Amino acid sequence: MNVPAPAGITTLVAYVATIPAANLAVTHFGAVPVGFGYAAPAGVYLVGLALVLRDLARESTGRVAVLAAIAVGTILSYFLADPALAVASAAAFGVAETMDFAVYEPLRQRGLLIAMLASNAIGLLSDSLLFLKLAFGSFEYLPGQILGKAWMTLTAVAVLALLRRRKQATP
Repeated sequence: MNVPAPAGITTLVAYVATIPAANLAVTHFGAVPVGFGYAAPAGVYLVGLALVLRDLARESTGRVAVLAAIAVGTILSYFLADPALAVASAAAFGVAETMDFAVYEPLRQRGLLIAMLASNAIGLLSDSLLFLKLAFGSFEYLPGQILGKAWMTLTAVAVLALLRRRKQATP
């Protein structure tokens, strides 16, 4: 049995934390601007970050740990935020994660960043569609959801690419 490194556990804990934090943000702050005149529920940036953390957690802790993290995040959300949001969030994360597995795993051999970008594109779309329908019964925020999550994914991938270059440049 492989025991995850401390960095992997830290990433998994950060991923778990983004789930109730996103639901709390939606509960307490409503909609926020995401650019180009669009708005989205306030948890959008945290969910965008969660998509990246999910892939990093999978790299270091595995698929089963990520699914367990979704369950733990959902339970925390249920008690900390609006239970209806927690249920919508759990369904959206679960479906997005399943779709992510289908895209991420085959692309992983081409590189982490390629797999992450492609799987997050699928994940952010499926998560947005399902969450908005279940939580709000509307797709009014769909463009903002997609834009906000895309901002976070692109920012995180850019940071990871810079860190990788920096690490490779250091003897």
